[in-house]
Amino acid sequence: MPLEPYRYAALSDTKTLTVDLGERSYPIIIGSGLLAGGYDLAPHLAGPDCLIVTNETVAPLYLDKLRKSIDGDVSAVVLEDGEQHKTVASVEHVIDELVTARAGRDATVVALGGGVVGDIAGFAAASYMRGISFIQVPTTLLAQVDSSVGGKTGVNHPQGKNLIGAFHQPEAVLIDTETLGTLPDRELAAGLAEVIKYGAILDRRFFDFLERNAGNLLERDPRTLAEAIERSCEIKAAVVAADERETGRRALLNFGHTFGHAIESSLGYGEWLHGEAVAAGMVMAAAMSDIDATEKEQVRSIVEQVGLPSSPPTVGAARLRDAMHLDKKKQAGELRLILLRALGDAFVTSEFDEAALRRVLRWADG
Repeated sequence: MPLEPYRYAALSDTKTLTVDLGERSYPIIIGSGLLAGGYDLAPHLAGPDCLIVTNETVAPLYLDKLRKSIDGDVSAVVLEDGEQHKTVASVEHVIDELVTARAGRDATVVALGGGVVGDIAGFAAASYMRGISFIQVPTTLLAQVDSSVGGKTGVNHPQGKNLIGAFHQPEAVLIDTETLGTLPDRELAAGLAEVIKYGAILDRRFFDFLERNAGNLLERDPRTLAEAIERSCEIKAAVVAADERETGRRALLNFGHTFGHAIESSLGYGEWLHGEAVAAGMVMAAAMSDIDATEKEQVRSIVEQVGLPSSPPTVGAARLRDAMHLDKKKQAGELRLILLRALGDAFVTSEFDEAALRRVLRWADG
């Protein structure tokens, strides 16, 4: 999939990318100060009724700002914060609010928060009256570069990550980079895992940029973060446009995730952040890949540079392998992994070295 080299325009510019899905295409708007009236969401609302879904951490920071920027009858539901609350019960809570408000099919759900909020709100919107409109307003780096784009919505099952859900594309994704100013350091680092992923799987030049600028990213340099967000969204938009339902190439976006999801479910959701588990998973996948030792070390090094774990927790190899059996990428009962031919060149395969898999799983034995 050819991608044009990224060329940064100007920090003050608002950038609009398009996820090209024909009649269901939608914009990703990236800029600073968008929640404080810097962008008009009205054209993306299906009607006057609007329900904002957020959580107890984000609501005090940004709920009032978003309310004031939306005309019409705006209500809100505030969820508990954390991956452990990404459940069917939370989706039911959102749907109960829609029913209580007597929301019709022209209502719009607006997700204000990180990936958990976006997944819950999107799945509720996909389910209510067989599907109503929703808008993503991601406030964490991980959500801005990954989970808000592409239409994957859903919740966890006790035995597996994201096993309950639906594809439901948003009407728009509004990314206000100013929200990263209130993001805890641990959450920022977790988001960088997904940014690193894009370079590792599809864009070696972007990976090199991230290696050179790891310090600037951790220091929240606005220009460097904006460039990383825009390039990540550009790559994801192109992949989703080519394979919306993950029947082929989109599976590359799960580099590190087979291991990462197994880590999350083995530990218990919420113990490690999603990006932390993915970071360790990427190092494990790179270790299994037929690439030279220098490139394997580059993956490990950049993960460690941004303060993320480069090995799994000591949950035990057997437990980790058992958790991997519920991976959604399995076909005909066979586990599929995303591995690297080289940095910037990933592929999906079920023909991997079982001995190599056993070796990396033993990292979980401590």
